[in-house]
Amino acid sequence: MSESPEFIQLYADDDVITVCDRMRFLRGKRVALVWPERNSILQRKLDLVLVQREATRNNVRLALVTHDEEVADNARDLNISAFETVSSSRRKRWKRGRSRVFINRSKRPINAPLPDDLAPYASRMRGEEPTTPRRRAFRIVSRIIFAAGLAAVLGFVLYLLVPSAQVRITPASRVVQAQAAISADPTLSLALVNVENGQIPAITYRAEIEERGTIPSSGVQPLSSIPAIGTTTFINRGNSRVEVPQGSLVSTSAGTPIIFRTTADVIVPAGAGQQAEAPIEAVPESTGDVGNVGIGLINSIVGPLAEQVDVRNFTPTFGGENRIVRMVTEDDREALISVLRQQMQDRAFRELAPLAADGQFIIPETIRIVEERNDWMTFSHEVGDFTDNLTLTMRAVVAVTAIDEELAQQITYARLGSQVPRGWAIDPDSLNFQRGAVTAIDNTGSVIFEMSALADIQAQIDTAALQNSLSGKAPADAFAYLATTIDLADGTQPEITVNPEWIGRLPALPLRIAIEIEGANAP
Repeated sequence: MSESPEFIQLYADDDVITVCDRMRFLRGKRVALVWPERNSILQRKLDLVLVQREATRNNVRLALVTHDEEVADNARDLNISAFETVSSSRRKRWKRGRSRVFINRSKRPINAPLPDDLAPYASRMRGEEPTTPRRRAFRIVSRIIFAAGLAAVLGFVLYLLVPSAQVRITPASRVVQAQAAISADPTLSLALVNVENGQIPAITYRAEIEERGTIPSSGVQPLSSIPAIGTTTFINRGNSRVEVPQGSLVSTSAGTPIIFRTTADVIVPAGAGQQAEAPIEAVPESTGDVGNVGIGLINSIVGPLAEQVDVRNFTPTFGGENRIVRMVTEDDREALISVLRQQMQDRAFRELAPLAADGQFIIPETIRIVEERNDWMTFSHEVGDFTDNLTLTMRAVVAVTAIDEELAQQITYARLGSQVPRGWAIDPDSLNFQRGAVTAIDNTGSVIFEMSALADIQAQIDTAALQNSLSGKAPADAFAYLATTIDLADGTQPEITVNPEWIGRLPALPLRIAIEIEGANAP
């Protein structure tokens, strides 16, 4: 897997010199230049040529992240990869930029003369020189001098190539974070992203939903109650026969009296303790289920018969009933509409969620009914109708707002990049985005939400410049230079190893000094 690219956020006041200067810290890496969203820079083709040359000089593989068509066209002419978003630069393949300056030998003209073919003409133009003893001596001395020079050059080359050194350093690093309040508006064009003001377009998904629901009716209409009936027994208290006429009143004695009346004439035989049964029913004041009393509770006689007979009910009374009917109220209709609205919104979220494309997320708080008509509502009963249940069939258009998370991350990344000092770079592997709470929603589907970004940054090292600065130095001087020049991590010191040790200096040839950078952003 190829290493993650480094991203350099460009600003409106950057020029070619600034961009080239920032690339020097990223030698040998893949670097993507991120154009500012609001303004465009480096629109001349010559600007990109100069940047490409600097990238080639520093062994940097270059790509651009821009929406500017002119910059993208110039990049294609120069065989530089151009992407529209940061995420696409990570997924897609990068082109290899042009780096050859000289033409290949295979492209030389077919009829070009060979050096041997030109030799006779060159000799004829110079003319032949006579060979003399002085000339022969001069040639011998020249050869000796040449051999001595060659030996000196060979010794110097060995002095340059044999020594080597390894320098290990750990640059300072820290964590930076940024938070952005992002406004997503469905009325904005999909191509319009305002990084400075944190505005991005939003997408609205709609669905027509139909639901059916039923609730119990809450209205109550009382009807006439049914009186309880039963039998009671009259017990003679004396020796004479007692006539109990129809309509005689008897009652309970505990609490509020429940009064009954006899529905037939009854004669109690003479003699103490003689008994006679009489049918009874509850009077209108005691109708309903209150008249259903237990055994022995009816024990009082209303009127003069109380001196002649006693009364008891040896069986409970029964059949008393309070009769009511339920009916539909206006509150029932409103409550049922509210229930179905919630059901439609829940169902719409389940149906619309799969419509979101890759990289999009749906905000549940934005689910709303955008179209609702009276002729789309059908109630089973009208207000005032007698029924135990009310049913409604309802149809509505429900909408929800979806947001492209990559656009939100792009704005948050710009906020994060503004906190990175010059000479420092973000570690892409440590970059973490977190979507926060929704802070505002309006009836058009526009939403404001929070998004935060967290990443590690590390001081960048220009290894080529460092090699040049350390070449030929004594280890102690090199150590002091690194400790005072490089921003090192707390608690770390440079490590310098020279081979062979007896040389006592770092190699004069910068390429023989190996720079090893420790840490999260090390190459």
